[in-house]
Amino acid sequence: MRWSYNLERSQLVAIWLFAVAVMIVAIVIVGGATRLTGSGLSITEWNPVSGTLPPMSAAAWQAEFQNYQRIPQYQFINRGMTLEAFKGIFWWEWTHRLLGRLVGLVFAIPFLIFLLTRTIPRRLIWRCAVILGLGGLQGLVGWWMVASGLSQRVTVAPERLAIHLGLALVVFCACIWTGLEAWWGKARVGYGLDSRWRTLGLGLPALAWTQSLLGALVAGNQAGQIYNDWPWMNGRVFPQDYWIKGAGVWRSLLHSQAAVQFNHRLGAYLLFACAIAFAIGVSRARLPTPVRALAHLLAALVAVQAALGVWTLTSHAPLSLSLIHQIGAVLVLTTATALAWRVRRPA
Repeated sequence: MRWSYNLERSQLVAIWLFAVAVMIVAIVIVGGATRLTGSGLSITEWNPVSGTLPPMSAAAWQAEFQNYQRIPQYQFINRGMTLEAFKGIFWWEWTHRLLGRLVGLVFAIPFLIFLLTRTIPRRLIWRCAVILGLGGLQGLVGWWMVASGLSQRVTVAPERLAIHLGLALVVFCACIWTGLEAWWGKARVGYGLDSRWRTLGLGLPALAWTQSLLGALVAGNQAGQIYNDWPWMNGRVFPQDYWIKGAGVWRSLLHSQAAVQFNHRLGAYLLFACAIAFAIGVSRARLPTPVRALAHLLAALVAVQAALGVWTLTSHAPLSLSLIHQIGAVLVLTTATALAWRVRRPA
């Protein structure tokens, strides 16, 4: 039977969107490993088509290595690196870019098929088109981020790293939300929960998203390598070098190691308090069981994520713990997004 654009819901479309979301998680994890291993600047050119294939000959590898030797990261950090060592960082960045290309194809091709076969609900077409556009923008932002570290810096600009991650998480949440809409259909007007709960519910993923960006600033500034005590910061509540002398407010907020770590800590405390308060509130209000279950799960995940953050910090941010902490952030954001979606559904 041929469906029309007036189809109310489609589990096939939902599965497709959830699969794309899983791939975005993979990109985020590989991207985190790429940054933590210092691999993000190993490919100094942006070739969307020809860059799909890695160097296929010894001469091609040597040319790629010579390009890397021209940038400050090699000259000031990795001078003397061997070709084999360069290949180690190259593969991280190449894999990250390849996954980005694959996600674009996995999204664009099925979307076109769904349009041609009229098997996607009409109300979801514009949402999917926006997601596709944001995905394309993400590729440009990724190169804009890499370009910041090719001339005067030895790493990418932390604020550009945060924007790159933030946009990826926006696309991820949009896939989750739209996938839920495709699976369950449109909510009936007038049957949702009280508007207060809908507003508070939306605040939780917004907080989780903001906290992820603050974490990206910590990672971009290597701020996890200092102030490795908790709950204090070198024995103080407020770090004494929060502000960079002679710098403006924005530069301090984005580039001061003390500032970005302190702000990330505050964000964690706020998210923890809000998640716990929301879970208690929905229980006392006797909201539907799915809402209570998601709220309790979110509170538990935030608590675990906070403990994991402390462990990562006091261990001087090793690669393994840093990646687990990043995965935890994605789980928190996923649950918060699902909860925000659920509180807008019929009671």
